[in-house]
Amino acid sequence: MFAYLQKNLSKVFFWLMYLGDPPWDTGVTPPELTAFIESHEPGRALDVGCGTGTNVITLAKHGWQVIGVDFVQRAIRTARRKIRRARVNADVHVGDATKLTGIEGPFDLILDIGCAHILKGERQRAYLENVQRLLAPGGTYLTYAHQPVEPDEGHGLSEADIENYAAALNLVKRVDSSEGSGRPSVWMWFEQKKDA
Repeated sequence: MFAYLQKNLSKVFFWLMYLGDPPWDTGVTPPELTAFIESHEPGRALDVGCGTGTNVITLAKHGWQVIGVDFVQRAIRTARRKIRRARVNADVHVGDATKLTGIEGPFDLILDIGCAHILKGERQRAYLENVQRLLAPGGTYLTYAHQPVEPDEGHGLSEADIENYAAALNLVKRVDSSEGSGRPSVWMWFEQKKDA
């Protein structure tokens, strides 16, 4: 029952935040994604937790075939308007990151900026299984996540969570930092195992 309430409170929180301009939706593609685009040939990409589509559009402008998914319908409506204005080909859907129903891989890139760090327990395991299922052999999973400030905090990817990801995928690079607020955060580049 608690997990059900927590999941739905999260949806209400994000729905309310998208009534305005959420602080995480800056409209700016991060330099980590820009560097990735500059060093890789275009392919198929999936942006999980795509919000209003900023990074979907950036990828599409650089020749990527992109699908974006977010569970906030208002964010997806805004993303569709932005995609039309940008005159790029991209597809965005309302969907649950732990299910990704109707999404067919493989993807050369799966991007997640701030989605996985809100998932816990079984939801996070289901999410990681979807990443493994959809990522092409040798494909890249590029993710940005908060880390917990307190050991038992419900928000953020803990070191144990990161170890689970590294057991499922090959960790290529990790850059620890902190946001302006001082919250610890991490960028990670994983690759799908070749035999997956």
